[in-house]
Amino acid sequence: MEYFELHSQNPQQRYIKKAIDVLKNGGIVIFPTDTYYGIGCDLFNKNGIEKLLSIKNEDKSKLFSFIFSDFKNISKYAKVSDSSFKLMKKLLPGPYTFILPAAREIPKKLWSKRKTVGIRIPNNIIALSLAEGLGNPIVSTTASNRMGEPITDTFEIKNIFNSSVDLMIASSNVSFEPSSVLDLSGEEPVIVRQGAGDLSFIKS
Repeated sequence: MEYFELHSQNPQQRYIKKAIDVLKNGGIVIFPTDTYYGIGCDLFNKNGIEKLLSIKNEDKSKLFSFIFSDFKNISKYAKVSDSSFKLMKKLLPGPYTFILPAAREIPKKLWSKRKTVGIRIPNNIIALSLAEGLGNPIVSTTASNRMGEPITDTFEIKNIFNSSVDLMIASSNVSFEPSSVLDLSGEEPVIVRQGAGDLSFIKS
């Protein structure tokens, strides 16, 4: 696995481009988000998805989310009501995962049993740059150990995933707090998990 440490606010673009090339060629990349480190691949690369599924199978508790650089194409991949869009627009980019009904563009093997998907626009320049440069959503799961616990130590991440991941980008701008998860698949928003993002304005 190749390993690079990047500046959190002004990341070296040659390494961003290198990571994007890895994703485009069906590789797996570990990258920082505003919560934990993510392990990801290109949504539209079958080889990448198969590799990511193989990694995920080591830990059944890992869940996929789909990382976007902005709002432009989210409606292609998830069914977004007007009220859901307004709420997401208010909170993103930020440490939130929004559960929405899946649209046809998402491969069915990546749907949850409820036919929903998790949508993220993290407040992290590196993650956003990767998604923007790739031009597709990044399928992502948290870098966790075999107990399903998110890993906060970059050396441990390298050690665990060295043989199964192609490239890792490390950076200092990671909070190591879980995202807040908000289910928008029904008529009213439902808080699934209270994490780093403020959800105090949502009626529970």
